[in-house]
Amino acid sequence: MLEHGGRLRKAALQYGIAQEDWLDLSSGLAPWPWPIPPIPLRAWARLPETDDGLEQAACDYYGAAQVLPVPGSQAAIQLLPRLRRAGKVGVLSPCYAEHAQAWRRAGYIVREVLEQEVDFFLDSLDVLVVVNPNNPTGLSLTPQRLLDWHARLAQRGGWLVVDEAFMDNTPHLSLASQANQVGLIVLRSFGKFFGLAGVRLGFVLAERKLLKLLAEQVGPWAVSGPTRELGQVCLRDSTGHTYQRQRCEDASQRLLRLLEQYGLRPQGGCALFQWLITDRAELLHEFMAQRGILLRLFVHDSSLRFGLPGTDADWLRLEHALTAWKQTS
Repeated sequence: MLEHGGRLRKAALQYGIAQEDWLDLSSGLAPWPWPIPPIPLRAWARLPETDDGLEQAACDYYGAAQVLPVPGSQAAIQLLPRLRRAGKVGVLSPCYAEHAQAWRRAGYIVREVLEQEVDFFLDSLDVLVVVNPNNPTGLSLTPQRLLDWHARLAQRGGWLVVDEAFMDNTPHLSLASQANQVGLIVLRSFGKFFGLAGVRLGFVLAERKLLKLLAEQVGPWAVSGPTRELGQVCLRDSTGHTYQRQRCEDASQRLLRLLEQYGLRPQGGCALFQWLITDRAELLHEFMAQRGILLRLFVHDSSLRFGLPGTDADWLRLEHALTAWKQTS
């Protein structure tokens, strides 16, 4: 199992700090969870059905022709390699490590490529995987550039897989409306923007034939009845979407300014996090953890991802810790 953010129980045991006393900035989630609506008893008592309105709510929200709900986009990441025969896969890196892991585990030859290398390697690939906006760098690629890559791949029966887990704040950059094209697969995460990662819900957007094949791999009743009820309410709350986008953007810019104030200028980020490269990443991660603030450490490139504080008290706590850090530097 790969390391991920959000492993708060492990940190609590390691540092002897109770879970409720931590400020967890490690997982890149909106720190304002959507209000949970009343869930009707039938959603708990009966097997879930696929004509309850969730798919239509998701199509309307994403602007997609058809969708497949899955128990978190992670499930789709692991299952997509089953739908092709062995071949060569490019993964635009650095990015969410589960993508390369899933294709390698399924027996594919995987090459991790940099943005400027894609055009050189593309014609030798069967699949290209792109996270947009990228996690953890925050890099955003234009729809046209991605569609150009898709066209080159599709000519040879190849796929472009675009993981849009952090796209909710910038829907104008999404390929959701184009995902009915053969060979274009878009993954969307529900939990990050809505602040409800624990419900385990995601969506795959693609042409109908591929979604049918993937549904056979996912199996029946993969998304629970209560999750389907909750998902519909959240996806249809257009007023809430506007509010959430604005406060995520405001908090992200506030975080950027705060880190710059302490000489920690981020190299990238998006509406849900900021990303910092520093040769002192491990030291800063440890310094913060000792004060009950959990960051996401990437050892391989000595970088840190800072999620968004959610309350005034959280912002003050982070600022006090950064002040103490600066005094030791």
